[in-house]
Amino acid sequence: MLCTMRRLACHLFALVAAAVPPAAYGSIVATDLAPTVARTTLAVADSESSRYGPFQVLDARRVALIDVTDEDSPAQFAALLLEHPEIEVIEMVECPGTDHDIANMELGRMIRARGIATYVPRGGSVRSGAVELFLAGGQRQIAEGAEFAVHAWMDADGRQASDFPAGAREHRFYLDYYEEMGFSPAQARAFYAMTNSVGFEDALWLTGAEMRRWLQPERGAAMAKAEMAGANAGQRLGYLDLGAPLP
Repeated sequence: MLCTMRRLACHLFALVAAAVPPAAYGSIVATDLAPTVARTTLAVADSESSRYGPFQVLDARRVALIDVTDEDSPAQFAALLLEHPEIEVIEMVECPGTDHDIANMELGRMIRARGIATYVPRGGSVRSGAVELFLAGGQRQIAEGAEFAVHAWMDADGRQASDFPAGAREHRFYLDYYEEMGFSPAQARAFYAMTNSVGFEDALWLTGAEMRRWLQPERGAAMAKAEMAGANAGQRLGYLDLGAPLP
C-alpha cells in the first residue's frame, strides 16, 4: 500500500569504525511518514506523571507509544517500569520512528526481555524504526486497520544498505537484532531485504495483514529462498499478496 506522503521518514544511522564503541555511533533523524488511516482515539491522562518521553501510561497494564523514540527512551522506559511494574502491553498508536537506532534497539531488547506484548490497534501507525519495536513484543498483535511503513536506512555519508557488500557488519547490526527478536536467519535476511527494497527517500506501506505474513516462519523461509534464487525487488514485494490474511 504505497501512499502519498507529506514528508519522508528518515532512518539515518551513522556507523563508524569497528574500533569505536557503540556509544560513539551517531544518531538518526526521524521525521513523519504521513499516515492515511484515521488515528486511534485513546482516553489518555493529561497528567505529566503518566508520560515518560514517547510513552503514555493508560492504566496499570497498558502503555501507549505515541511519538518518536530517541537516545533518552531506554532510560525513560526503565523509569516507567520502575513505577508501573505491572505493564504487560504496549499499544503502538502513533509511532513515526526513531532518531537514534542504537537506543531504539536497546529499547527493543528491554521490551523483549520483559516479555511485554506489542499491539497495534485499529488506526495505529508504525513506521520506520518503530517497526523494530513492534517486533520486540513477546506477543505481537495487529488489529485490522493498522498500518506499517518501512524503507532503507542511510548513514551520515549518504550511503544506503545497497551500497555495502553482503557480508558488511553494517547489515549484521539489523540482522542480529531480528534474530534476537525470534526470526530465523532466513526470516531475518528476507525481512531485512524487504525493508531495504525501497530507498531512503521512499516508503513501502504494509497493511496489518501483510505484516502478519512476515511473522509466519514458513513465509519468511519462502521469501528468503526467493531472495537467494535471485528474485528482483518486484517479485519479492509480490510475496506480500500471497495467501489468506491471518485472523
